[in-house]
Amino acid sequence: MSVNTGTAKSDSLFLRAQRFLPGGVNSPVRAFKAVGGQPRFVASADGAYITDVDGNRYLDYVGSWGPMILGHNHESIREAVIKAAQNGLSFGAANALEVDMAELMTSMVPNLEMVRMTSSGTEAVMSALRVSRGFTGREKVIKFAGCYNGHADSMLVKAGSGALTGGAPDSAGVTSGAAKDTLIATYNDLESVETLFEQNKNEIAAVIVEPVAANMGVILPEPGFLEGLRKLCDAYGALLIFDEVITGFRLAPGGAQARFGIKADLVAFGKIIGGGLPVGAYGGRRDIMQTVAPLGKVYQAGTLSGNPVAMAAGIATLTQLRDNPGIYTHIETLGKRLADGLSKIGNTVNQIGSLVCMFMTKSPVTSYETAIKSDTEAYAAYFRHMLENGIYLAPAQFEAMFISAAHTESEIDKTIELGGQL
Repeated sequence: MSVNTGTAKSDSLFLRAQRFLPGGVNSPVRAFKAVGGQPRFVASADGAYITDVDGNRYLDYVGSWGPMILGHNHESIREAVIKAAQNGLSFGAANALEVDMAELMTSMVPNLEMVRMTSSGTEAVMSALRVSRGFTGREKVIKFAGCYNGHADSMLVKAGSGALTGGAPDSAGVTSGAAKDTLIATYNDLESVETLFEQNKNEIAAVIVEPVAANMGVILPEPGFLEGLRKLCDAYGALLIFDEVITGFRLAPGGAQARFGIKADLVAFGKIIGGGLPVGAYGGRRDIMQTVAPLGKVYQAGTLSGNPVAMAAGIATLTQLRDNPGIYTHIETLGKRLADGLSKIGNTVNQIGSLVCMFMTKSPVTSYETAIKSDTEAYAAYFRHMLENGIYLAPAQFEAMFISAAHTESEIDKTIELGGQL
């Protein structure tokens, strides 16, 4: 995991990129603004490692921000993609693989009766929200401060992920009209949710929540929180939407609904279901999903939705997860090992399954308000130290570390050892 070949090629590419791409990147957090320095340009990836254009090899804890649960360049996924590509890259028409994918997803996830494919998690969330409004006839939605539910206008209000790290949770270009129907509650605080329901009776279509908040670091739901949301939604006639773009198929074969035993009305998916290709999906109860066009009046469409190559990658990934339950045992064991080791450094470490986050604070982190007390400069120094020693972490404090099936105990132990040297 040593890095000693310099960064001249990455630096040159970044200089070129800044002429043609805003900030030199296609997604803000990649620019390293939160941690200092310049981004590494990746040339290849395999197993638990990525290699940059200068030949530096890094043990990777980003995993393309979650999709690579099996590790990079997994043989079964690669072969499925090649086979599908030989038949054509896109049809813009119905194909058998999208049916196979929907059938596989509904067989694995509790309460998932119908699915609509999209091309991204943001699109899936945006569509699920529209469906909730169309189904209930209401306009307002409750989200949680610090939760990142994609970059649709109505969700960029006190958002997490790169918006949180960049200090601009409310994006320019979002109109007051788009934001006015988004109500903000506090994660793990049921009273804040109930207050909004009381103040907006018969106006709230849905509550959308990351069942495990993974875009303001990793914050676990406290006992009774998700159960309480279910009860409040039932009491006030609103839908409960789980944003499982990150947790879907990562916490369990059936996602957070299976892990926590909570029934959501709608669920948004992304990341893992594409096996590394751009895929999203939303689905849920049959009666709700039957409001989507062409069956119902809620319109949503996508030229590349159900793309055959992406479906092939997703099917290969989910099949591996379904047929090899030991994968979850392995990554959860490694997750706990990493969390236990990092906690000895003296900071707060939150972990569930293969999601881990070390917050640069000694106080418990249970919400947006407690997460932002973290010392982001200390994290930046930690990030640079690890990068220089061949460990690639998320270039922002408020992101998760993703463990894959390709990681090993020895690599986890090396990560802990290096972290303790700072």
